[in-house]
Amino acid sequence: MRVTLAVHGGLAAGLRLGRPPVIVDMSTLRDEDARELSGLLAGAKADPPPAEASRAVPDEQSYTVTVDDGQAQEVLRRSDTTMSQTFADLVDRLQRLAAAPG
Repeated sequence: MRVTLAVHGGLAAGLRLGRPPVIVDMSTLRDEDARELSGLLAGAKADPPPAEASRAVPDEQSYTVTVDDGQAQEVLRRSDTTMSQTFADLVDRLQRLAAAPG
């Protein structure tokens, strides 16, 4: 299973131009990391969908997490103001896994 994280907008948007999204292949993770990521994904999927924003928020980042199991894709979208703590933890963990050596 592949999990992809794309980040859009925010103050650093110009720095991310042309950079690919974060991709984590769960089959390459240590068992402990795969279990943790699976738990975070389950929690984020269980979160109720966010309410629509009543107005635009300048410099807000938005996040798209795509889970691809090879047969279907599931897409979760949140922003700085609509994400739960579970979704924030998922984003953080994906970024740390992608940055880890090796």
